[in-house]
Amino acid sequence: MSFITSDIAELRSALPHGGVLIGLDVGTKTIGTAFCDAGWTFASPADLIRRTKFSKDKAALAAAIATRATKGIVVGLPLNMDGSESPRSQSSRAFARNIADLGLPILLRDERWSTQAIEREMIAADMSRAKRAAKIDSGAAAFILQGAIDALTA
Repeated sequence: MSFITSDIAELRSALPHGGVLIGLDVGTKTIGTAFCDAGWTFASPADLIRRTKFSKDKAALAAAIATRATKGIVVGLPLNMDGSESPRSQSSRAFARNIADLGLPILLRDERWSTQAIEREMIAADMSRAKRAAKIDSGAAAFILQGAIDALTA
């Protein structure tokens, strides 16, 4: 059952028994990934996919999904501060449309503050700039996914 929505209630009704979700922070050079537990309690950063050709990116994503009996996908939607769409929003929507044939429901989730929030946490933890650069995208994916599962269980 594949569909794309921004409505958290629609995803909740499609997955009445929960299930593992993958969160994605889709950038131009990388795709940060994160997974949550089947009970929608916590999200954890996972592997970073370095973008090359779309077919290879999609294959890497499909392989990640296959490792964890994933039931749905949460894609970060980069909106402008006023809530309007940007060229990056359109790129994320196109990415979601292009992975829809993976057969899982897709939730587009506002990600306006994800990267900044994770970077602040990493700085507070005294993480070096190099380590932050390597982990920021998957951390942002976990932040986006955590927001979605918090809304799903509210």
